[in-house]
Amino acid sequence: MKVLLASNIHPAAVEYLNKSVDEVVEAPSVSNEELIELISDADAVMIRSKPKLTKEILEHGKNLKVIGRAGVGVDNIDVEYATKKGIIVVNAPEASTTTVAEHTFGMVLALARKIPQGVANVKSGRWDKKKFMGTELQGKTIGIVGMGRIGSRVGEFAKAFKTDIIAYDPYVTEELAEKKGFKLVEMDELLSDSDIITLHMPRTDKTADMINSDAFKKMKSTAFLINCSRGGIVDENALYLALKNGEIAGAALDVFTAEPPGETPLLALDNFISTPHLGASTQEAQVNASLTTAEDILSVLENKSPKNPVNMTSFDPEVLNALNPYIRLCEKLGNFAIQLIDGRLSELSVVFCGSLAGSKGLDILLSTVLRSVLSPILMSTINIVNADLVAKDRGIKVVQGEREDSEDHDALVILKAKTDEDELEIKATVLGGIHPRIIGIDDYEMDITPEGNILIVKHEDKPGIIGNLSTTLGHHDINIGSMQVGRKKKGDAQVMAVNIDQIIEEETLTSLSLVDGVKTVKFTKN
Repeated sequence: MKVLLASNIHPAAVEYLNKSVDEVVEAPSVSNEELIELISDADAVMIRSKPKLTKEILEHGKNLKVIGRAGVGVDNIDVEYATKKGIIVVNAPEASTTTVAEHTFGMVLALARKIPQGVANVKSGRWDKKKFMGTELQGKTIGIVGMGRIGSRVGEFAKAFKTDIIAYDPYVTEELAEKKGFKLVEMDELLSDSDIITLHMPRTDKTADMINSDAFKKMKSTAFLINCSRGGIVDENALYLALKNGEIAGAALDVFTAEPPGETPLLALDNFISTPHLGASTQEAQVNASLTTAEDILSVLENKSPKNPVNMTSFDPEVLNALNPYIRLCEKLGNFAIQLIDGRLSELSVVFCGSLAGSKGLDILLSTVLRSVLSPILMSTINIVNADLVAKDRGIKVVQGEREDSEDHDALVILKAKTDEDELEIKATVLGGIHPRIIGIDDYEMDITPEGNILIVKHEDKPGIIGNLSTTLGHHDINIGSMQVGRKKKGDAQVMAVNIDQIIEEETLTSLSLVDGVKTVKFTKN
């Protein structure tokens, strides 16, 4: 067995692998051409944040059985292509939890007590003590955005400083937050009430630039902002203006949208501090990440189950082939559902009906639904293998059911979701063996192809509403591709599904919601 180490891997892991496999090749900082040559006969490869293992590189790994990422994020690995090739990807999700949380709290203290500025002052030969008046943490409110492993650990540290802790996480239940000693609030309340705001989430379409000029206007002028999670969550131009104009008191970034950030005006501000992405940079974290990953690599090479798989492990090809149309259906179903329901998800039920009942591999379908439901916030950490555990960690009750009745369809998947504000039921099936369809929303019969941009409007059953909605869309330069309307009986509220060519902005949604007789308006991207 040959293991390729394509990054600087901690010597403890190198020693561990050398005792267990035939050949360990250390080749950090090689060119793509050299990497292609080295990976061609490797059984395993271990990397850190670099290099990028693209499809073009992985297709040369003829013997490759496992890729190990000595860290959390797998953005530099084409996981989808690796899965198609039957290559298992493993990582070390727990290794840096304490390290990143400690660095975050170091940033909190550095901002509150102006430690970096004081150090620089003394080193310059000055002693301007009065210039660096700080603030203590006791009695302050810390707002944690994202209550995953790291955010929760930061909260544990914050308790020791006798702070009040509030948190925002749309995938955590009230019960779980209460158990951890946090108070769950909405994002606007967290922004307005927090003295210190710390971010702990992946960068996704939903979280990109979520801390923007509007967010800064809602914060206290005395507030501090810390980001030790991912670059791109904070709009750095808006942050500069907020700091310069006194909208907030200070900010600390360990991550930037582009790294290194180059010439950014933030670095000239006295109320801004930063570190060069040091969150996971401790000896302990590097040892833990490298050894954890090395152990999983060896498990795969010995045909054992790894502890931290990122992608699908091996399934019976016949089972997988039979389920493929329904895997795609479940991906679409979960994504569609989470965009229609409001509030914090507390319960999710998935019932497999007809020919699906009793089938092998239903756990794959359930995990696929969960991954699609949870991925808008947890994109970089959620996968088909850990979806059930992630849901459990966030206090979401998950139920899988089966029944023979499939309502005149060969097979049917029924999803029921419940939040603290809302309930939703969606029925879906596969037509012709390949075409996913949404055939019911809350007992309204529909026939929706879950592709592209879809507007779902619930409205009163009276003349003129459909025309007014169409006119409003026209005024906003939104073109209608197709439209259908469902109702239970005459006089009941109707549900309209509109396939449109453009992405709808918030202003357009507001205009639609103001049309007389409209009850709810939802926009989904599929």
